[in-house]
Amino acid sequence: MAWVALVLLLALLIPIGVVALDTPIGRALRRRAEPPAPDQSAELGALARRVEQLEGEVDDLTRAVEVMREENQSLQKVIEDAPLRSTLPPRRDP
Repeated sequence: MAWVALVLLLALLIPIGVVALDTPIGRALRRRAEPPAPDQSAELGALARRVEQLEGEVDDLTRAVEVMREENQSLQKVIEDAPLRSTLPPRRDP
């Protein structure tokens, strides 16, 4: 009886495994298990350098946005703190 259960279990695991390997996660795992092709390693190196360059640019832009935000806050404070006054003095007729 135990042999029949074992055979039945193995028979059911085969289609379950096929379905699991056909999912996006299964395909990703299969791609990771395959060794990269020689031409892919050069492309990956160039891509890695490009990603590092883009990360540096994002950091620079983040700092620039922070500086602009601080400047905006200080200008907003100056505008809010300015007393209400007319822009020009009243006109005097000679």
